[in-house]
Amino acid sequence: MKKDTHPEYHLIDVKMTNGDVLQMKSTWGAEGDQLALDIDPTVHPAWTGGSTRLLDTGGRVSKFKKKYEGLGF
Repeated sequence: MKKDTHPEYHLIDVKMTNGDVLQMKSTWGAEGDQLALDIDPTVHPAWTGGSTRLLDTGGRVSKFKKKYEGLGF
């Protein structure tokens, strides 16, 4: 590995929206800094997989599916 090409990997405190503080390794900030989250990853759909609706504006999804129906999409 080349020297001085990778960021420093250190421990930081991550403050969740409910007030819990977790200690994690990160390249963000400096050793011992605290990162306060605005969004709670334990309930947000991006991390839980919920609310995976697909909005079909103007029939684009159906047009795509029809065009590539033989490929198994």
